[in-house]
Amino acid sequence: MADFGSLEDMQRAAAVAAGRRKADLVLKNANYLNVFTSTVCRGDIAVCGGKIVGIGSYEGEREYDCSGVVAVPGLIDSHMHIESTQLSPEEFASLAVPRGTTCVIADPHEIVNVCGLAGADYMRAAAAHTPLEVKLMLPSCVPATPFETSGATLNAQDTAKALAGGGFFGLGEMMNYPAVAAGDGEVLGKLYAARQLGMVIDGHAPAMSGKALCAYAVSGAHTDHECATPQEAEEKINLGMYVLLREGSASHDLKNLAPAVNGRNMRRFALCTDDRHADDLMSEGHMDHVLRTAVSCGISGEDAAVMCTLNAAECYGLKGKGAIAPGYDADIALFGDLKDFKCAAVFKGGKLVAEGGKPLFGGRCAIPAAVKDTVHVAPVSAENFVIKLKGARARAIELMSGSLVTKNTVCEVPSSGGDVCLDGTDLLRLGVVERHFASGRVGLGLVKGYGLKGGAAATSVSHDSHNIIVVGDSRSDMALAVEKLRRIGGGMALALGGNVYSVPLDIAGLMTSAPAAEHVERLKELYARARAAGVREGVDPFMTLSFLALAVIPELRLTDRGLFDVTAFNFTDINA
Repeated sequence: MADFGSLEDMQRAAAVAAGRRKADLVLKNANYLNVFTSTVCRGDIAVCGGKIVGIGSYEGEREYDCSGVVAVPGLIDSHMHIESTQLSPEEFASLAVPRGTTCVIADPHEIVNVCGLAGADYMRAAAAHTPLEVKLMLPSCVPATPFETSGATLNAQDTAKALAGGGFFGLGEMMNYPAVAAGDGEVLGKLYAARQLGMVIDGHAPAMSGKALCAYAVSGAHTDHECATPQEAEEKINLGMYVLLREGSASHDLKNLAPAVNGRNMRRFALCTDDRHADDLMSEGHMDHVLRTAVSCGISGEDAAVMCTLNAAECYGLKGKGAIAPGYDADIALFGDLKDFKCAAVFKGGKLVAEGGKPLFGGRCAIPAAVKDTVHVAPVSAENFVIKLKGARARAIELMSGSLVTKNTVCEVPSSGGDVCLDGTDLLRLGVVERHFASGRVGLGLVKGYGLKGGAAATSVSHDSHNIIVVGDSRSDMALAVEKLRRIGGGMALALGGNVYSVPLDIAGLMTSAPAAEHVERLKELYARARAAGVREGVDPFMTLSFLALAVIPELRLTDRGLFDVTAFNFTDINA
């Protein structure tokens, strides 16, 4: 439970709870989810000083009729990156809060990889202009691996200093899981610093099992959101970890993992989005969408809501969060039912902050110079994307629909004049252009299953170091797309036969300062052009592309330093 600010606050709350004085606010005629028993109960909910003080029959200075709705604790996204919405924190809150979200565990490792801790400072300041409670985690992997170039570096000493200095809630996902299992002193130093301060440590351990997983868990990783099978989820829960069931824009894990949930282990699961795109937020929602998906996968609405509230709160040690009971914060979302989860109104700390799907708040943070003008690229031409093979066989990154995991595929690839010939194949050129220090470094590879023909697509959102990643079958269009991103300060670009279309992301090359609705309209136009140019259904033209440089998800990735085999956790030759 949350603490009271003073003895007087506690006395006043007790007086309201006992019925000796009126509450500040009473949610009358409420059906509410009792998260401790996964049942729906009935009673007025009395609020005093921003906290729930009683449930029963109460009178208030203000009263809100809850007839026809179900009161649920404010929803908690247990792991997400605000930057992946491509919206400022204020615009993200304007979409998420009216859907019932009142708290997010946010890892700003996207913007910190570009701008260092100044990026986290901006995220914190911007979020403070909203009622959304943002628990900011200190990124643990800047860069994610030593095999790529990021705009900043945080070593163990930097991590310990930043955690001790305040402003961070815990340590963000430890993606360098092989180094943890191997006992790397620098990586373990970061975990040790968080443990010394009693902070939660987020995990990221795809396909980790057995003794390696034990080494990861004993080092302090408390959660994992990368499970691919029910068996993997069960093993991690058996070792005392929480499993975060992810339902984002590029990764849809609930369908695969729902069979792992049962009455014995349900309390060790929480829900998260990880990466959720602006257009999906507007059209489908945030955690309300995850709840609907969970129900469609066979999880009861009551249990799904418990995962999204009490489980998440207990996982992260969020005092006073996750329940409708005396002593808990009055963070409450009102839903039509526990199946469709259509949100009618949201209270944060007892204040009405959203109603009828609309935010009742505004205000914006000034965007500091430290997160602007972040794209620094050496001149790029078509020659930078020539791929010379030694033979006729090459490794390619094969996409898997609906998953972030890729396959390390060997293909027959003819060449002519010192360059590959991809006509008539399902292969495209892939490049990662270093964009922080204008080094001129370009990593080259091949990708299978993307589908674009007659041009190129590029984005400065390229997890996690956020160099520019570009794909295409035209070397000249690839160069044009990269140049466009340099000129607009980052974003997404599509070059088709010499014509270039783009959507700017002027905040660190990751987010837009534009309103959400305006940004989504621009996205729709760009995505429609990408689909018309052949990008396959099941492949997000830019979000899928943005993960192809993430060298911590199996099997094959590309960084600015070359082709990377995640399974072997080392570089590999394109020649097979």
